[in-house]
Amino acid sequence: MIAIIDYGMGNLRSVEKALQRLGYDALVTSNLDEIAGAAGVILPGVGAFADCMSYLEVSGLREAVLESIDSSRPFLGICLGLQLLFTQSEENGVHPGLGVLSGNVRRFPANAGLKVPHMGWNQINFKKRSPLFTGLESGTNVYFVHSYYVEVDDPSMVASTTDYGPGFVSSVQIDNVFACQFHPEKSGEAGLAMLDNFARLCR
Repeated sequence: MIAIIDYGMGNLRSVEKALQRLGYDALVTSNLDEIAGAAGVILPGVGAFADCMSYLEVSGLREAVLESIDSSRPFLGICLGLQLLFTQSEENGVHPGLGVLSGNVRRFPANAGLKVPHMGWNQINFKKRSPLFTGLESGTNVYFVHSYYVEVDDPSMVASTTDYGPGFVSSVQIDNVFACQFHPEKSGEAGLAMLDNFARLCR
């Protein structure tokens, strides 16, 4: 079973339905035992960074996330779920993240002539061959909805970048940790292929 962590906000069911459509056993849950027993874990995200971190803390889900990563089981962060893995975010003040990955979450600059949020289809340009992208080509179009992006401290974790303004990191991978700024569950056949690749790693 793949556990999709329910932290009380965001549209989590679309990830669950996408995995079920592919034939996998997936469950939206905040049950710590179910998360601990899952073959893989997904932390999706829509909402405010500080609110989500606060809920993870008070619910015990923070430790569940960290333990699942430390266990070497496949872990996937989506959108806010990517940002939460980093050191801190500047969304509505400075707030600490989970600190799994080193880097900071920044807002797209208001003076760069960009539409914020960055919303809609855009390409991802591969920087390394991640198992998440098996069967896909660099330049694949995926769906984004975000006003913030990550600045990573270690370029070797970058799996893809996307051209928007000066460009930004659109996915990362270190060992069993995969995370993407885009929404694979909203990215058509390419997104389903990524979720299928992730689920295969969980077997």
